[in-house]
Amino acid sequence: MSSPLLRSFCSLVTTFGSFSASRNKLVAQAAAVPHLCYLRQTMHYQTEERGHPNSTEYRIYFKNSEGKYISPFHDIPLKVETDQDNDTPAKKPKKNDSEVLFNMVVEVPRWSNAKMEIATKEPLNPIKQDIKKGKLRYVANIFPHKGYIWNYGALPQTWENPNHIDKETKCCGDNDPIDVCDIGTEVCFPGQVIQVKILGILAMIDEGEMDWKVIAINAKDPDAKNLNNIEDVFNRRPGHLEATVDWFRKYKVPDGKPENHFGFNGQFQDKDFAVDIIKSTHEHWRALVQKQMNNGGIECKNISCCESPFKCSADEAKAVVQSAPAFGAAHPVSPEVDKWHFV
Repeated sequence: MSSPLLRSFCSLVTTFGSFSASRNKLVAQAAAVPHLCYLRQTMHYQTEERGHPNSTEYRIYFKNSEGKYISPFHDIPLKVETDQDNDTPAKKPKKNDSEVLFNMVVEVPRWSNAKMEIATKEPLNPIKQDIKKGKLRYVANIFPHKGYIWNYGALPQTWENPNHIDKETKCCGDNDPIDVCDIGTEVCFPGQVIQVKILGILAMIDEGEMDWKVIAINAKDPDAKNLNNIEDVFNRRPGHLEATVDWFRKYKVPDGKPENHFGFNGQFQDKDFAVDIIKSTHEHWRALVQKQMNNGGIECKNISCCESPFKCSADEAKAVVQSAPAFGAAHPVSPEVDKWHFV
């Protein structure tokens, strides 16, 4: 692999590739060897598993192409500023932000149930499985849906500020990166970093908190050229957006919680509106890592953010990962996870 471009908070430049046969081989070899760190690689990012999958200690850490450990929350740029791949010359810049591609960190693959998420309050922000009342959290299968109905993840370098009141919904942010639903056809894996086109956004209100859901599509999806705004999704994917609202409304009901509510009467907003929300959450993140506001418990350790007092050395980042338990065999999953719920 040729030398990568410098990726930093200042430049917000990144490139990466797709799931490859060589990585499949690496995964198989690593899984077959006890205590060997489990690596999965896209063109410019690797993931390294620690602990036992399906356990409370399980973590997925990230590396850049130089082999340095990074935070997927803070060190992966929000925007894909070029169409560069394998260090080929960049094409002409996009005309406006609505045409720009964004990086998405996949947390949960489509059709899976484990609620994986960026650990915002842990150093280097690995992906882990959410825990409630001491137990691993799985989303219910609400008929006719099996687990998550899209690849679900987050936009790096964004933050829904819990001290910011949205002028439309009058709700504060949920203290997390902004969520993304990738409606592409590829089933991704946790920790995969993909380039996405923004199509629209849904204003979900979760227990009184603002929890935006960006609708996007993997730019490498065969249908991406035909999907350029939220109306295209309604026309070319009949029922998909309606199912998305239904899923988000009901997914906590089997856990004994009430249905979620939505701003704008549950209507999706267009891509320009979505990009404006993303810009706002990026500015809140910028203030967060520059220590210009209360961090709300967020861990901001990073290796690349300019002017950030939380910036650390590569050795410090490496020490964080090495202190985590070694990768081991997966623990069994309860058959209850596959149960159907009718709501």
